[in-house]
Amino acid sequence: MNIKKIEKKVHEIAPSVKVEEYNGCVRLTGELDKWADVYKCGRAAVCKDSLGVLNDITLKGYTSQMKMPSVKDNSLDGKKVDVLVIGGGITGCAILREVMRLNVSALLVEKANDVAMASSSRNDGCIHVGIDLHKGQQKLKYVLRGNELYDTLKEDLDIQFKRWAQMVMFSTKWEKTIIPPLFKLKAKMLGIKQVEFYKTVDVKNYEPDPPSWCTGAMFMGTGGVISPYKTTVALANNAIENGAEISLSTVVLGMETKDGKVVSVSTNRGTVYPKIVVNAAGVFSDKIAEMAGDRTFTIHPRKGTDIILDKKKAGYALSSYNRSYFAPLPEANRPDVTEDVGHTKGGGVMRTVDNNILVGPDAHEVPDREDYTTNMLDINNMLKKQVLCAEKMTKADVITYFSGIRAATYEEDFVVRRGIFTKNIYEAAGIQSPGITAAPAIAEDIVKWIREDYKFEDNKSFNPKYTHTPRLADLPDEEREKWIKKNAAYGEIVCRCEEVSKGEIIDALEQPLHVATVDGVKRRVRPGMGRCQGGFCSPTVAKIIAEHEGITVEEVLKSDGNSNLVFGDTKGGNDND
Repeated sequence: MNIKKIEKKVHEIAPSVKVEEYNGCVRLTGELDKWADVYKCGRAAVCKDSLGVLNDITLKGYTSQMKMPSVKDNSLDGKKVDVLVIGGGITGCAILREVMRLNVSALLVEKANDVAMASSSRNDGCIHVGIDLHKGQQKLKYVLRGNELYDTLKEDLDIQFKRWAQMVMFSTKWEKTIIPPLFKLKAKMLGIKQVEFYKTVDVKNYEPDPPSWCTGAMFMGTGGVISPYKTTVALANNAIENGAEISLSTVVLGMETKDGKVVSVSTNRGTVYPKIVVNAAGVFSDKIAEMAGDRTFTIHPRKGTDIILDKKKAGYALSSYNRSYFAPLPEANRPDVTEDVGHTKGGGVMRTVDNNILVGPDAHEVPDREDYTTNMLDINNMLKKQVLCAEKMTKADVITYFSGIRAATYEEDFVVRRGIFTKNIYEAAGIQSPGITAAPAIAEDIVKWIREDYKFEDNKSFNPKYTHTPRLADLPDEEREKWIKKNAAYGEIVCRCEEVSKGEIIDALEQPLHVATVDGVKRRVRPGMGRCQGGFCSPTVAKIIAEHEGITVEEVLKSDGNSNLVFGDTKGGNDND
């Protein structure tokens, strides 16, 4: 690599930064006053002849602190496993399930108190077609294969997957004239099927009420949508049913390596001795790779905010045909872009698998890997931009909003590979959008390599099937009646917004991956995800959890740590209370 050329590019941004070659990578060190400059230096250092960018520039006055679980015990101390998966997002859980096809012992550790707590619950659930990607990218390879695999996953795991397609709509005559042939040519080159140009009249056959400015659209029939958190939970449950173990509230603190192999992994719950380590640690995957002596990349956190609209208002935002909008907008209506905005697909307006409308996300480079804050400037900008797609949308339709962090590398590609410097680690890192789409295909490759490298036999008793308990809100009246006759608790509605029964909440508490928190139940069967956002049903959910677990309501947690919902005497008070 031409380190002098890279140094020149970096020094145009920050002359004080040291640029050097290190283990085949470009390494940057120093201290800067602005995070935007840290990010720009990392992008400037990208070189196709290097293994990756190690951006170790620090931000002046900023100290990164990872959120740690409160628990500390020795429950895992001395445990030996064939495969240790680090990270309980959709990629980690897909790998855990896939590795159970082999005759191995496997353990997944996750620092939160549930799976799908970070990026895998803080995204839009879009199953991408890959049209924005490029030949040679790992992203493209895994998105094309992952997209195909979702049809099988739907059947095997009983997940909600809708192949509702996606549309890029045009706002000018020149766009609909020039872009379609180029669009179709790129789709053919990338191997993307079912891509067609629709005239305005054709669009209306699928979207009876498209935006008034729509002059045509590119229709992409392989697009779809899932619930990312419910899919992650289903993968985890099926892995456990096939013999895997999951240890929640478990954070990796360090690793011991010897002769180019990881020999032990220390956690807050003791030291584990794995034969194989799989790094699927999301925004902390570069930190895990560093512990293992196998780092060739840097994660720079990219925050995005999404807005959820009331499903009762969804009819005007998208038609009953449930197609997704990803629309280039008239230039005059695009909001100003701030300096720290990173790479993004620009967001859109789409129907979720649960029939809400989701607006967003945007993209901002931030230093904090767990910055889930939201602000009104971003929300207002997105509403201003996307109201052109959903012309009747108003702020009154918003029921909630949330932020997530994409685990982006400076190369803007996935890092899915065998270990380079460490023999027994497999990297599934830098899995940002479209990681939800790619996860099952990434799992396929990781397990294929493990099979080849370690000659494990097949697990002949592996069962890919997992059956979800009934979703009563989706059933016709006669089917509901059958379930209620089997179990009267299915007839007791707890969450009226989402039509969730007491029976479904108890089912959630009895899944193989046991998470007895209000948010854990919410991720599994949706009480609290409607217009009132749990304002009415949360106390009842907490009471059901307490009764089922044999604990007091005061002991029930909303989520992680000390998130108790109830304090003090709940049995009654006196006149002075």
